Parts: sequence; structure tokens; C-alpha cells
Amino acid sequence: MQATPNRTPWLWVPSLYFGQAIPYWTVLTLSVIMYKDMGIANSDITYYTSLLYLPWVIKPLWSPLVDMFGTKRRWTVLMQLVVSVGFVLTALAMHLPNYFAVTLAVLWVIAFSSATHDIAADGFYMLGLRQHEQAAFVGVRSTFFRLASITAQGALVYLAGSLATSLGDVHRAWTIVFFVVAALFGVLCTWHQLVMPKPAADHAAPAGANPMRDFIDTFVSFFKKRDIWLILGFILTFRLGESQLLKLVSPFLMDPLAKGGLGMSTKEVGIAYGTIGVMSLTLGGLAGGYLISRWGLKRCLWLMVFAVHLPDLVFVYLSHAQPQNFYLVSSFLALEQFGYGFGFTAMMLYMIMISEGEHKTAHYAICTGLMALGMMVPGMYSGDIQEHIGYKHFFVWVCISTIPAFIMAALVKIDPLFGKKQEEPAARHEKLAVKDSQQ
Repeated sequence: MQATPNRTPWLWVPSLYFGQAIPYWTVLTLSVIMYKDMGIANSDITYYTSLLYLPWVIKPLWSPLVDMFGTKRRWTVLMQLVVSVGFVLTALAMHLPNYFAVTLAVLWVIAFSSATHDIAADGFYMLGLRQHEQAAFVGVRSTFFRLASITAQGALVYLAGSLATSLGDVHRAWTIVFFVVAALFGVLCTWHQLVMPKPAADHAAPAGANPMRDFIDTFVSFFKKRDIWLILGFILTFRLGESQLLKLVSPFLMDPLAKGGLGMSTKEVGIAYGTIGVMSLTLGGLAGGYLISRWGLKRCLWLMVFAVHLPDLVFVYLSHAQPQNFYLVSSFLALEQFGYGFGFTAMMLYMIMISEGEHKTAHYAICTGLMALGMMVPGMYSGDIQEHIGYKHFFVWVCISTIPAFIMAALVKIDPLFGKKQEEPAARHEKLAVKDSQQ
């Protein structure tokens, strides 16, 4: 299969994955900061924004529809248009008396559209690129996904804080921010309609095919995997502590000292957590991937489990000491995010390992859905827990919640060679020849 001639992937791959990440981070993280800025209670923020994970949890259930109707290209562009309209509606709803309920409803539509976009875009990536190009652009995908994270959690949060200060109206500030995001998606939609190739293999499933039956068989085969209960336990508990922590970091940073927070402004959160933190997260991910390629997943697992969970202790310190030094707080956030990025690589590689086989794409989608479920449910109730016991005890509870991940890490079975870069046959023969000559 050939992509459209003379149309370099550089025209659409970076923008496609930048566009894939913006609604994800906006719905799941930017919304938390927005509602906190508007004075919504932590319990309501965590419960309702955690429910926004649901489309990513269940997206494997409607993925066959993307195959059955239309092309991946058409789905991709259409979902970008829907997301753009959704952001316009979010902006228009900011001054309504019941803005909280209305914006949540619109964000849920955006989340559903974004999850559908993920299915179509990932499928199109495999159809629109040759096999060697797919491998070559994996790093490009990851880089622009992270750049979108910095944009959503850093630049847009900083913009909202600056506008709120200059305009004196938080609602108006966030209205402008969502209009900016809507305009960005309008540009992306138009751009991709013009530059994305039209691969010959990108077409709806043949009329005689039965993708739903194939999907059911694929789904059943996943749950027939050996040691499936260990697999489910590891995926669902690996982020048990982080799922609760993630929803309360921004509220903790923004709440006043009297409420146990650090009293940071929206702009400061955008710089410290959304920019410095995300950059550290990216560096941690790169370091984790490099280490696994050298040592293999099995040898790195315990190191990475500790790297993910031990840095949560920095929030125990921050909640007790409540330091007001911006650079000190930023350093602690960078440490926690680096550890999380470094250790989370193990989870990504583990899901790839257990997805190997005939249905690896579908099985990986099921894994990511289960992982999202493990984030959604604990996150829904994290705000209630925090409001009942306060930030100091909440972060201790988060650390206790990491214990199941350590237990499951001791039980899971991992191929000793998985993830480790294997020597080329010629290199191995050369080493053997040298060894023989020395004996």
C-alpha cells in the first residue's frame, strides 16, 4: 500500500498527534484547573471530571463501527470538526447560570469525539505510512503528543491566569481560552482535509465481512489469556495511587494556605506543573525507554515501580511544610513527574508484551481501556476522601494506595528478554569468534 505520492508524512503526522492530544488533556486536566478557578468543590471536580474518562474506557466497544462505516481519514477530519464545535459551545456556556452542568455535558461529547478520533487516527497512521515510516515516526508522534500536553496544561493555563488578572473575570478569561482552542481545531480540521493522503487501503469493511463477530472473538480471546487475573490486577492497580493524586494536584497547588494548599496562582500552576512538570515527565519517559532497551523489562520492573510511587512522598512533605518558594515547589513537581514518566514506561511495555499475537492492536486497545478504568473509578472519589481527611492525610493515603501495585509487581510474569534490544546475528557471531580466539 502506498500513501499519496509526493506528500511527506511531515505535513500531517505531527499535526495529527498534536491534535489528538489537545482534547485529551483539555478534558481531563485543563477542566480540573478551570473548575477550581471558578470555585467548584474538590469533591465535585474529581467526581465529574473523572467520569470524563469513560469514553476512553469503553472506546474498544465501538471501534468496529469506525471500520464498518466510512474511511479512517473521513472519521479523523469529522471528529476534529466536532471537537472544534464542542469547544465553541463550551466557551459560550461559561456565563450561563448552570454553566457547570452544561460545560460538563459538552466536555463529555468532546471526550467521546476525541476517543473516536484516537481510533480513526491510529488506524489511519498504519494505513497512510509504509511499515518503515511507521517506525520512523513513532518518536515524532510521542514528541508532538507531549508538546500538546505542554500547550494544554502550560500555555493555556498561563493564558487563562493572565486574562483573569487583566480582565478581572475568571469566566470571561476561560471563555477566551476555549475560543482559542476551538479556532486551533478549526485550523487543524481544514489543514488535514487538505494534506492528509488518501491511501487505497483506507475504506469501509466489505459488505460481506462481519467485523462485529470478529471483534467479539478478539475480545473473548483477550480474557482467555494465561494468567489473565494477574494481568488485570497489574493493569488496574499500577496507577491506583496516581489516579487519586492526579486529580488533586492542581487543586492542592491552588488552594489557599488556610485550606492546606500552597496558594499558587493559575499562571504559576501553568508554569510549574503544566510546563516544567510535563518536560520532566517527557525526559523521564525517554530515560525509562532507554533503560528498558538496555536491560529488558523484567530487570527494570522493580526499579520502575519504585520510581512511579516513591516520589509521591514529595506531596506528603509539601502538604506539611507548605513552602512558598516557587522554585522549590517546581523542583519537587519536576522530581515527581520525572519518576512517574520514568516508571510508567514499564506499564506501556507490559501492555505491549501481553498484547503480542494475532490481535495485538485490538488487545492493546483493551489494555488501554482497562488502564483508563483504573484511573477513572478511584479518581471519582478522591475529592471526597481529600475533603474528609485534608490534604496532609490524603497524600499519606495516596502513598498507602500504591501498595497493591508492589504486590502485583511481585506476582506478574515477564519474559526476561522482552523490551531488551537484541544483538544482530553478525554481532553475536563476532563476539563468539573473539571469545573462542581468547580461549
